Amino acid sequence: MNFPVLAITLDLDDTLWPFAPIGARIDQVLHDWMRVHSPATAAMYPVEAMRELRVRTFDDNPHLHYDLSALRRLTLTEALQNSGAGMELLEPAYEAFYAARNQVEFYPDALDALHRIAARVPVAAVSNGNADLQRIGIGELFAFQLGSREFGAAKPDPGIFHAACERLGVERGQVLHVGDHAEMDVAGAIRAGLRGCWINRDAQAWPHAGLQPDLQFDTLAGLADWLDARA
Repeated sequence: MNFPVLAITLDLDDTLWPFAPIGARIDQVLHDWMRVHSPATAAMYPVEAMRELRVRTFDDNPHLHYDLSALRRLTLTEALQNSGAGMELLEPAYEAFYAARNQVEFYPDALDALHRIAARVPVAAVSNGNADLQRIGIGELFAFQLGSREFGAAKPDPGIFHAACERLGVERGQVLHVGDHAEMDVAGAIRAGLRGCWINRDAQAWPHAGLQPDLQFDTLAGLADWLDARA
C-alpha cells in the first residue's frame, strides 16, 4: 500500500515494550515499599489484595479512566486510610510506584526501529498510559508526548488524535497512528481520519469487519523497513 506519511503518532505500552512485566513489578515494588514504610498497609493489602483494590477502584470510577495516575492515587489513598496510615505517605508511595512504572524492557526490535522511524518522520507519543519518556530515556526521539490525562479523554476518542495532528501541523490523512490495540489504536485512528498501522505481535485476528488497517506488521521493525523502502 502506498500513501504519504508525513508524521507518526505512536502508542507506547505493548507497542514499544510489554506492559505485563511492568505491572507485576509494580505490584511487588509497592508491597515491598509498604512493608518498610507502612507495615499495617502491607499486612492488610498483600499483593493480590492490592491488585483487587486497584481493579475495583478502576471499575468504580469510569469517569477517571483517562487518568491512570489519579486512579492509582485513589487506590493508594484507600489502602492507606483503611490501614490507619498517615496520608503523608501518599506521594512517596506514588513515587515508588511511578519509578517502577518507568522501568521498561523494550521488545527486541523496538528501540532500533524507533530510532530508524524517528530519523524519517516526526514521531509523537499518543498514549492512554502514564509512562514518562524522559524518565525512560527516549524523550529526544519524540516531537512531543500527548497522554489521555493531559488531553482529558482517552483513545479511541477522536479528539486526542486530532489534537496530536494539530500539534504536528500535519493533515490527518497524512499522519499514521501506530499501536497494538485493534480498537483503541487502529480503528480509533482510522475513524478519526488518520491512517492506522497495527503492530500485531501475537498474530491476533482482526476484529472489525468492513474496516481494515492501512498497514500491519508483527514487529515495529516491519514499519521501519516499510518507511526505509519508500524513502
